[in-house]
Amino acid sequence: MNFPARLIQVRKAANLTQQALAGAAALHVNQIRRYEAGSAQPTLEALIRLAKTLHVGLDDLVFEANERGPSDDLRLQFEAVSHMPEEERNIIKALLDGMILKYQAKQIVGRASG
Repeated sequence: MNFPARLIQVRKAANLTQQALAGAAALHVNQIRRYEAGSAQPTLEALIRLAKTLHVGLDDLVFEANERGPSDDLRLQFEAVSHMPEEERNIIKALLDGMILKYQAKQIVGRASG
C-alpha cells in the first residue's frame, strides 16, 4: 500500500473527513486532497503534523508494513542476542559494527573505481 492509500486508510480509521484532518493538522484541505490523490508529497513538517493528528508514527504513514527493520531470520537472531549477558551483546555489536563498516568501505571503493 502506498502513502496516499495509507493516509486515506488511517484518516478513515480515525473517523476524520479530509476537512477535519486538514483543520486539526493545520494544513489546507486541498493539500490533504493532493496527498490522498498522489499528486503531491508532504513535507517532513506536514508528515509530522499528520502523524501527530492521526496518533500514528511516521513509519506507519511512510513505509509499508515490514518494509523497515530486519528480516524474520535476523529478527530471531537479534532476539536471541538480546537475552545474552551484556558483555556478549557488546562483543556482537562490535562485530556487527566492523562488518557494516567493511561493507560500506567496499561500496565506496567500488563507486570510486567504477
